[in-house]
Amino acid sequence: MRKLKFTIFSLLFCGSVFAQDTLDIDKVLDEEMDKRKDKSELVEATFKTSRIINGHSIENTARGILDFKISHRFGTLNSGLYQMFGLDNATMRMGFDYGISDRLMIGIGRSTFQKQYDGFFKYRVLRQAIGKSNMPLSVSVMAGFMYATDSSSIKNNYNIPLNVKLRGDDKLSYVTQVIIARKFSTDFSLQIMPTMVHSNIVPKAGDPNDLYSVGIGSRLKLTKRMSINLEYYYQVNKLDAIGGQKVHNPLSIGFDIETGGHVFQLHFTNSRGMTERQFIPETPGNWGNGDVHFGFNISRVFQIGKRK
Repeated sequence: MRKLKFTIFSLLFCGSVFAQDTLDIDKVLDEEMDKRKDKSELVEATFKTSRIINGHSIENTARGILDFKISHRFGTLNSGLYQMFGLDNATMRMGFDYGISDRLMIGIGRSTFQKQYDGFFKYRVLRQAIGKSNMPLSVSVMAGFMYATDSSSIKNNYNIPLNVKLRGDDKLSYVTQVIIARKFSTDFSLQIMPTMVHSNIVPKAGDPNDLYSVGIGSRLKLTKRMSINLEYYYQVNKLDAIGGQKVHNPLSIGFDIETGGHVFQLHFTNSRGMTERQFIPETPGNWGNGDVHFGFNISRVFQIGKRK
């Protein structure tokens, strides 16, 4: 009888302790959830670098970080075996991006295609966040200029006689862009980019100097260190032709491969140029005809400023 009473007492005692522990755990979890609701958590890594393929992503170079970028575009795949399917012909852009603050970055670059110089700034207006300060979207603005120094290439594209001397501002063009992005999950991100490109000269009378387009970019994560990217620009109003060739909307598909301090981007695109004036309104390549360029971007970051 004593043994039975002792057993019942032990069970009741253990049950009360277990119930008390369970209540304590539930209380701790509830308190932790309440704390999280009172905090804001910024969404990270909507894209892996500040470029999707040719164009800008929503990402900024962090404060005090110098991002050295090298981009290559080879010839078209339909150029055949004699040209090694485009590998014998290449253009390059080398650029430096720097984070002045966590909101503001600047960049400069030089392209061998049309011997063009470019510069830009990008400012982060809003950043996606969860928690107390819930923000469903990230928004940035980007503005830049492009200056092409290859006069013969400009004259050929814009049907200007070779004996005509170009003024300095004839070689200038500008871009303004709003970037609106959302990371829907750990695996998928999407952004849209309303864009205006202004060129001081146009191929023929009646062509618009201000060219409007809407871009869309996406990232789908495949593995921990690899993703597939898509970039497309629909031109609202566009030039009929450049250098005697019909203009097409730019479409690019690529892969991001992250390896430590490097991010390799391998892609296929119908655009040979790597600045907004070149790849948005002046893309003569047609995917249907095989006018596709293989290319790659390499990004390497360096700590310049002091760490926080």
